[in-house]
Amino acid sequence: MLANSTSLLKRVPPGGWAALAWAAGVAYSFVVLVRLPGESREDYYRGVFIAPSNRISFVLCAVFALAGSALLRRRALTGLGLLLGGALFGVTAMHSTTLDIPLALPVDVALWYVAASRPRRDVLIAAAMAAGLIIGYPIVRVSIGWVTGTSAELATALSAVVALLLGNSAGESRRHATALSEHAAARAVEGERLRIARELHDMVAHSIGIVALQAGAARRVFTTQPELAREALGQVETASRETLSGLRRMLVALRAAEDSPDAAAPLAPAAGLADLDRLAAATTAAGVHVELRRSGGSRPLPTEVGLAAYRIVQEALTNVVRHAGARSCQVTVDQGENHVSIEILDGGGLRGTQLGGAGFGLLGMEERVALLHGEFAAGPRPGGGFRVAATLPVDLAVGAR
Repeated sequence: MLANSTSLLKRVPPGGWAALAWAAGVAYSFVVLVRLPGESREDYYRGVFIAPSNRISFVLCAVFALAGSALLRRRALTGLGLLLGGALFGVTAMHSTTLDIPLALPVDVALWYVAASRPRRDVLIAAAMAAGLIIGYPIVRVSIGWVTGTSAELATALSAVVALLLGNSAGESRRHATALSEHAAARAVEGERLRIARELHDMVAHSIGIVALQAGAARRVFTTQPELAREALGQVETASRETLSGLRRMLVALRAAEDSPDAAAPLAPAAGLADLDRLAAATTAAGVHVELRRSGGSRPLPTEVGLAAYRIVQEALTNVVRHAGARSCQVTVDQGENHVSIEILDGGGLRGTQLGGAGFGLLGMEERVALLHGEFAAGPRPGGGFRVAATLPVDLAVGAR
């Protein structure tokens, strides 16, 4: 019920509220002309209805007020000027000595709208226009020797100031909410861009490393051992096809998400710890023997944890194939109750890009671990070679999804 009421309030345009305020103010002005039960007759010096000589002023009041309400959204300052004119004709029609708050209600609505939605220059102009009427009306009356209700004018001025302040506060809140929304959208775009970059790097770098290694091996034995060369070229073909298939799935998913943001893109199941055997076999076939050791349980992991663990091992093996110059490496996976620990050790010679100086492999691994609130370490081993280790907390990852 509350949500429906809020939606209804937002659907009413500012001009509609100004017209309603004018109608309420006029109705109140008529009511106070009538002596209600229990009130003294001496308090009433005006007629029950508008005098016939001032009915034209009342018609002009209605025309100006309704026209100003209709123009308020499209031409706010013009609408405000018409509403001010309507208030002035209303004062004349009511034989009032002052610009009463009820007749100024539509002006207050217009001031609120201008302060909430228009630039500061328009707000200053609107404030000057309202001040001109609120201050000028009693000055004119006093200058020609008529009495005026100074106290009531002060109350009307105060209502206009309050309307401007409330409108400015509403505008600041809206602008702040817009800025927060834009910042969140920018952060989301940046996070998605980094995620896609990591996926592409991990997917392509590993496959291209195997392709390069196998192509080099095929070139060296092409004339002396054609069977081995044929086998190596088969590995190149397989790795290339898998990479192209993965890229195609990613591009299709991105295109589907762009065409229909609310629709889930059909993706292949994300890789996880169960795919490490296949990854180790492919790396071994590329010339680097991988010894895979597992310990702990084997219960299913959250998708993001399993994918992060697989990508870390994949990138570490890619670095071993491309940069370490090692003939073997060891991968240890320890799956505890609340964590998954991964360690990749090789005994090869360390080169510059292994530390990530010219690439993004280690940086991408560190970002993956940081997103899951885990711990990451990478560096040369004292006895030679390189070590990559990561610990991914399972419980935090589940809560972050």
